[in-house]
Amino acid sequence: MSDIVNEAWRKYLLQLQLHPLRTKAITAGFLAGCSDTVAQKISGIKKLQLKRLLLVMLYGFAYAGPFGHFLHKLMDIIFKGKKGNKTVVKKVLLEQLTSSPWNNLFFMIYYGLVVEGRPWGLVKNKVRKDYPSVQLTAWKFWPIVGWVNYQYMPFQFRVIFHSFVASCWAIFLNLKARSVAIKKA
Repeated sequence: MSDIVNEAWRKYLLQLQLHPLRTKAITAGFLAGCSDTVAQKISGIKKLQLKRLLLVMLYGFAYAGPFGHFLHKLMDIIFKGKKGNKTVVKKVLLEQLTSSPWNNLFFMIYYGLVVEGRPWGLVKNKVRKDYPSVQLTAWKFWPIVGWVNYQYMPFQFRVIFHSFVASCWAIFLNLKARSVAIKKA
């Protein structure tokens, strides 16, 4: 069994080296799909909502993976040749002050309009109501992830690491939302 896993990992690394953008996009889409599948099961949905699953996977594939790929390329250009803790802190701060607010806003809009199919007025009101607490919560969690990512992850694994943590984060948020709903019932 370990030979199969080792060979699959070797082929994955080769694809990551030969086609980094495509591989990161596919990986982000796959992980988003895994996360949504688990989130649907946790929330008590009996039959998997395939349309929702595919739309969440599309978000990971078409947006999250490519965005992360180009963000980390840009960070390497901005901080070219600079290393050390001060540089890591600057990268984390830059990411948290720019891409984090944008990504949370974009996801909330995408999820409301595309995944849930809500009208713009309802989505806008939900974003207006929930965005500040979502962003504040993100600033409590994601800087730690960013620190680990920039300090310890090799460049080619940063998007994959972020996508993996994002898939776990989405499951956690779903569990939290479900426990709040149960307490209110």
